[in-house]
Amino acid sequence: MLNRVKVMVCGKEYMLQTEEAPSYVYGLAKMLDKKINDISVSNSSISQYSAAVMVALSILDDLNKAQINVENVRSQAKEYVDEAGKARIERDAALKEIQVLKSKLEQYENNDKLKKLKDTI
Repeated sequence: MLNRVKVMVCGKEYMLQTEEAPSYVYGLAKMLDKKINDISVSNSSISQYSAAVMVALSILDDLNKAQINVENVRSQAKEYVDEAGKARIERDAALKEIQVLKSKLEQYENNDKLKKLKDTI
C-alpha cells in the first residue's frame, strides 16, 4: 500500500507516494533539508539548487562507498564459508582416519594378546 506523504525541503512542499512509513520519509526530508541548509549557510553565494546538487553528489559518493564495502564483506564472508567447508571436509577425513587407526590398533592389541597367550600355552 502506498502512503502519501507531504514533506518540506528548503521551504518547498513535496507530495510523495511511497511504501515507506511516513515517519521514515519525514526523517529523510529533515536530514536533506539540514544538509542543504548547512551548505547554503556556510557559503551564502551558493544557491539552494547548487547546494542540493552538492548534497546529492555527497550522498551518491557515500552510497557508492557503502556498496563497495558491502560487496567486500560479501566476498570475505564467501571466503570464510568456503574455508569452513574445506575445514569440515578435512575434519571428517581425519575422523575417518582416526577410526581406521583405532581399528588397526585394536587388531594389533588382539594379535599381541593372542601371541602372548600362545607363548604361555
